[in-house]
Amino acid sequence: MNKSILLTCLTIACAFAPAGTACAQSIEEARAAYAEGRFVEAADLARALGTSEGHALAADSLAIHGYYIAPDGEKMGLFKRAEELARKAIRIDGANPQAHLQLAHAMGRQAQVSGVLKSLTEGYATKVRDAIEEAFRLAPDSASAHVSLGAWHAGAVGAGGFFAGLLYGASEEDAHAHFRRALELAPRDKVVLFEYAHGLLSLDADENRAKARDLLKRAIKLPPKDAFERLIHQKAVERLAALGG
Repeated sequence: MNKSILLTCLTIACAFAPAGTACAQSIEEARAAYAEGRFVEAADLARALGTSEGHALAADSLAIHGYYIAPDGEKMGLFKRAEELARKAIRIDGANPQAHLQLAHAMGRQAQVSGVLKSLTEGYATKVRDAIEEAFRLAPDSASAHVSLGAWHAGAVGAGGFFAGLLYGASEEDAHAHFRRALELAPRDKVVLFEYAHGLLSLDADENRAKARDLLKRAIKLPPKDAFERLIHQKAVERLAALGG
């Protein structure tokens, strides 16, 4: 068949397909857009697949675009859309740990935009923790689940100190334990190294400066595998410079 005719047929087929029908060839097409930094397009392609995996990837893509790229006025809307996609991923398959991690990701970003007072009154800390813990229950050997739990404990303790333990069960010991385990599982993961360093600085920037600097240097030495890791790489470079490293 002539190539132009084939493309026309595919376009018409997608236009008349039932709502929710995937026009992306596969999840790989969405991942390719994600890897190249076309996060909004990746979200559209992944969501169109109609699967739990696709909706989780779409949620991740929108949350990343919202946090790193979108103007301030668009961030909350993107994070709310990411939350909706993550919740749909869970409804499709509640046993998908990535769906629960992306729910935590989206809600955590909303909390950052909302501010401390609103985040506390709306219970974001508990909701985020519960989502991560469900992912951890489903995949106890997931480096992503461990680093997310480590980041949650470090963030809560860093913000609330003693009261974080009383109110939410957050602890510095748990933060360190989860970060160490994440690094054991993924010793050459740029995101794990960066988040570990960031968490240590949240807990005690002075005491953990040397360890954080070492982790950031290790992260920077690793070549970025995709557009998201390039964003993390730049953050690591900036954070290391701020530490005088």
